[in-house]
Amino acid sequence: MLTPTLRRLAKVGWWHWLAIFLFAVVLDYLVFNASLFIDQRGSDVLMRWHAASRPASSEVVVVDIDQRTLEEMAPVAGSWPWPRSVHAELLDYLNQQQPAAVAFDILFNEPDVYRPEHDKLFAETLAAHTNVYLSQTLNTRGEGAAVQAFPPSLGLRPTAAAKPDARLPLMVPVAVFQALPETQWGTVKAGLINFLEDEDHIGRRYHVTMLREGWQLDALPTRLARDLGWTVPEQTSIRLNWRQPPKHIAYADLYADAQREKPVRPANELRGKVVLIGTGAPGLTDLRPTPLAGNYPAVDILATAIDNLRGGDWLREVPRPAALPLVAVALCLLAWLFSRGISPTRIGYGLLGVNAATLLVFWAQLGAGWWLPVFAPLVWIWLYYWLCALLAYLRERRQREQTVGMFQRFLDPRVVGALVASGEIDTRINAESREITVLFSDIRGFTSLSETRSPEFIVDLLNRYFSTQVEIIFRHGGTLDKFIGDAIMAFWGAPANDPEHARHAVAAAIEMSAALDRFKLELSDLGQDFEIGIGLNSGPAVVGFIGSKDRLDYTAIGDTVNLASRIEGQTKGVARVLVAESTRLAAGDQFDYRDCGAHHVKGREQEVRLFEPLAKASKGETP
Repeated sequence: MLTPTLRRLAKVGWWHWLAIFLFAVVLDYLVFNASLFIDQRGSDVLMRWHAASRPASSEVVVVDIDQRTLEEMAPVAGSWPWPRSVHAELLDYLNQQQPAAVAFDILFNEPDVYRPEHDKLFAETLAAHTNVYLSQTLNTRGEGAAVQAFPPSLGLRPTAAAKPDARLPLMVPVAVFQALPETQWGTVKAGLINFLEDEDHIGRRYHVTMLREGWQLDALPTRLARDLGWTVPEQTSIRLNWRQPPKHIAYADLYADAQREKPVRPANELRGKVVLIGTGAPGLTDLRPTPLAGNYPAVDILATAIDNLRGGDWLREVPRPAALPLVAVALCLLAWLFSRGISPTRIGYGLLGVNAATLLVFWAQLGAGWWLPVFAPLVWIWLYYWLCALLAYLRERRQREQTVGMFQRFLDPRVVGALVASGEIDTRINAESREITVLFSDIRGFTSLSETRSPEFIVDLLNRYFSTQVEIIFRHGGTLDKFIGDAIMAFWGAPANDPEHARHAVAAAIEMSAALDRFKLELSDLGQDFEIGIGLNSGPAVVGFIGSKDRLDYTAIGDTVNLASRIEGQTKGVARVLVAESTRLAAGDQFDYRDCGAHHVKGREQEVRLFEPLAKASKGETP
């Protein structure tokens, strides 16, 4: 049984729920942006597959300070951090191959107070090579230094809103500046490497520029792009178009080759490449969460951003609100389909097809360099689908309960639920023409009987009699139409289809006659005056709920019904049970019959041939 809450829920119309959902979707996309994480996490899954299908860039190479490097360099350079002269030696070796640029994904913001000479050598080496870039970060907290204190080579650019007295918490390569005379500070080039995370702390983007106090600072990939002539996007960040991790060369291998009199590695291995020097060793904790992995090397994120700018293939984004009209159309279409009574299963299969097509479009657009916000719309659509499916179920359940409640008046309550559930009784049944068998049963001499007994006795007698007879009708699959005073009307063949309605009706009539004989024995002296007549007829009739909107009865009407009533009237003095020839023919050879001849019935010009049905005699018996 449905609870009152579920009943109230089921009464809310499809279009009312549609309005509620559309309002919620508009609030989400234009105000709260609550479903953004669905677009993010959904695209992450396909992004991993997409990245695996894109080969690593050959133009960006990572010189990796991995765990093996730390172990092999320990006898030479000691524990991390190493003396910065080590980096100076490697820089000289790298620039012999003429790379396009060398960038350090390492911060040099603290001087080496114990080995200042190493810092000096590193700084002088940097000044000698114009293609080397260092890293810096812009903190979110702290007062910082005045903008006038930073050399122009760090890339600070004032906007129209720039504050002349601004102070920026910029973490610059202090170790290099302190080791160089101020006149050489302009040779030090640096860019930001701040990790850009979304609301769920996953890094999917990279800064192009950062703005603070009206001052604009370039990210390291942007600094390279400007110097190397690549296209620089106008937005402040780009969505990374991931690919397989770039080529990694262990720092220890290159450093060892730099120490040899005759290097063994290819002389042009890094010619024209962008070389990044960074830390990938787990113990150095320079790992970040990305769509590809929860602990992804930061140097590989930087390499991806640089490669995206170099190739101009970062992902272009369709704004999330652009999906709003599509969601609205889809929700309206679902509401229309459900309101038309389309099966939720069929709609669900169609929606699965739409899902598959949408994901294919997303995948194809990833290949074309576009990111589409399709996952939140799909979730909204599925949420509305499941709500509509629930409403359809509740409405069907309510209709079924109403149908069961109505048909329990006419059918055996034990089988009504099963018939409705199996679909043999349509919960939306309308009046229709059916082939049925109609039975009328009436008590003989009931008027005189009621005059000699008290009303209480008569009511008790009728209740006992009706209970016995109705139980037999139900047991044989009949439908109780109504009680008409002391008469019973029943029929077979509706609401559940019954191809053998005539046989079942005749069997019920024979058993009702036998039950009367047993009932009369209980009445002692009254039994001789208690008699019934039963008439049956088979044929077409209109069957359904007929009446006013406030009072409906499931009944049968038509000539077949009228004739069954007239046949019952012919039983007196002829036989207790009489059937029309149509019923005898429809019941087949399941019974024996006694031909009772042709009879005139009211409302018929032609005579009607009537038969008394008898239980089939066993072999060897005389009927």
